[in-house]
Amino acid sequence: MDRRASLIIIHASAFFAPILLPIIFMLITKERAVRDFAIQALLFHIVISFCLFISFVLSFVLIGIPLLVFFGIVGIWYPIKGIIYAAQERSYQYPIVGKWVL
Repeated sequence: MDRRASLIIIHASAFFAPILLPIIFMLITKERAVRDFAIQALLFHIVISFCLFISFVLSFVLIGIPLLVFFGIVGIWYPIKGIIYAAQERSYQYPIVGKWVL
């Protein structure tokens, strides 16, 4: 599979298998750039899931409702932006976790 298709699939995994597909791509791909990006996507999905969980818990105190909306939008917007960038073969890093993977 070529690099462009791999990156598009990794970005799209946010909507159907956010943890499983990046792990599979980390294990089966030989290209370092795709492997690094799979790690980046996996970290992003874990961080967003954690933030959504904390927001859900805080929503019982009403503080978490705006956070739940915010992190929900972030969890949808950035993978879509990544799909667009990958389709145009432009470089893309997820916010915050993009700097963690070297």
